[in-house]
Amino acid sequence: MPDDMKSVPRIQKASQKAAKARRVKPYTFMAMNSPCEVQVDCDDQALVDRLGAIAEAEAARIEVKYSRYKPDSLLSAVNRSNGEPVKVDTEMRALLDYADACYTLSNGLFDITSGVLRRIWRFGKDNKVPTDAEVAALLPLIGWDKVTLTGDTITLPPGMEIDFGGLGKEYAVDRALMLAAAQTDKPVLVNFGGDLRVSGPRRDGGAWRIAIESVDPSRTSEGMLEIKSGALTTSGDARRFILQGGVRYGHILNPRTGRPVMGAPRSVTIAAGTCLEAGIMSTLAMAKGERAEAFLREEGLAAWVLR
Repeated sequence: MPDDMKSVPRIQKASQKAAKARRVKPYTFMAMNSPCEVQVDCDDQALVDRLGAIAEAEAARIEVKYSRYKPDSLLSAVNRSNGEPVKVDTEMRALLDYADACYTLSNGLFDITSGVLRRIWRFGKDNKVPTDAEVAALLPLIGWDKVTLTGDTITLPPGMEIDFGGLGKEYAVDRALMLAAAQTDKPVLVNFGGDLRVSGPRRDGGAWRIAIESVDPSRTSEGMLEIKSGALTTSGDARRFILQGGVRYGHILNPRTGRPVMGAPRSVTIAAGTCLEAGIMSTLAMAKGERAEAFLREEGLAAWVLR
C-alpha cells in the first residue's frame, strides 16, 4: 500500500484486482475415489479451467489403465494372466521397476502383490478382523520376489495379483503437474486427495500454505505447512481402520504377516521432490510402526508425525 493516502485510484485498482483474483476458483473433480483440485495463482479463470481439464484427463487416463476395478485395464489383464507372460508398455515397465526398487529398499515392506489382502481386510466396511486361517490362506499369494520381469513382459504365478494402489495416485499427481505446468509460467498446485505437488512458489514469491488434516474428528487441522516447491503426501488411518475389542487396526498392512502394522503413527506427512518419492516414504514410515520417527530421522526426511 502506498504511503501517500491520496493515491485513492491506485488503492481502488489494487482492491479491484484482488477482488478479481478471489473470483478465480480452483478446478475440481473426482478421480481415483478422491476429491481432486488444480489451483493456478493467476487472475484468469479460463487458464485455470484449461489446466484443470488437462490434469483431469491425465488422471482419468492413468485410472483407466491401472485400476484393478476396471476389467479392461492393463493391470486387470496382468492379474487375469494365470501364470502366462503379459506384454507391458514402457510406462508400465517403469512403474514396475519403481515398485521393484521400493520392494528392495524396504526389505519387502512395500510389496505391490499384497493387495490380495483387501479380500479379507475390509476397512470401513464390515469392521471385522479376519481369522488366522483367512490370513494364512492368502500369504502364499504375496511376494514380489515370486514375480518375473523380463524385457517387456511380466509373469505372475497363478492366483497372484499386483496393485498400484500404493503409488498410482502419487504418479498421477506428478504427471498432471508436469503436463499442466508445461502450459504456463504461472504457479500451479495439483492436489489429488491430499497428495499434492506445486510447480514453484506463488507469484509474489511466497509459499503455498497447506493444512495438515487432524486425526481428531473434532478438529479440522493440526496446523499449516508452507511449501514453495516439490510435493507433500500423507499416510494415515484417520478414515480407514477397524476398531474391535478396544484395539485399533489401521489399514497399513505388513506383507510378511498379512496383518496391520501395530504401533504406527496416526498420520505421517512427508515433503519431497516428487509425489512418488514422498508417497513411498510416508507409507514406509507408517510400516515401521513404533520406529516411524527413528526411521524418518535416519533418512533425514522433512516429516510431520501425529500419534
